[in-house]
Amino acid sequence: QVQLVESGGGLVQAGGSLKLSCIASGREFTSARIGTGWYRQAPGKQRELVATITRDGNTDYVDFVKGRFTISRDNTKMYLQMNSLKPDDTGVYYCRALWGLSDYWGQGTQVTVSS
Repeated sequence: QVQLVESGGGLVQAGGSLKLSCIASGREFTSARIGTGWYRQAPGKQRELVATITRDGNTDYVDFVKGRFTISRDNTKMYLQMNSLKPDDTGVYYCRALWGLSDYWGQGTQVTVSS
């Protein structure tokens, strides 16, 4: 059974940085298909896409994190480097990976940015 486990969240002041990690047990991120990446859910809002990374290593970001966040991965870990954090970045960040017809999510890690 594949499991995704996130870590690295926490409380940080506006302008600060955090690096989130996601470990996959049993599969490799290098073979995960489109849609694999990081998502977040802010308080009172729906879960939304933050960044994705393809098998070829191509990355894509939503406009509100472009230039501030960087997604990367190796075989068994996926990362999200978050710089210049803003209070609006507060939320639970989820790692998502898709292999074949299966869609896996981590349990989430809380990121809180204080003003």
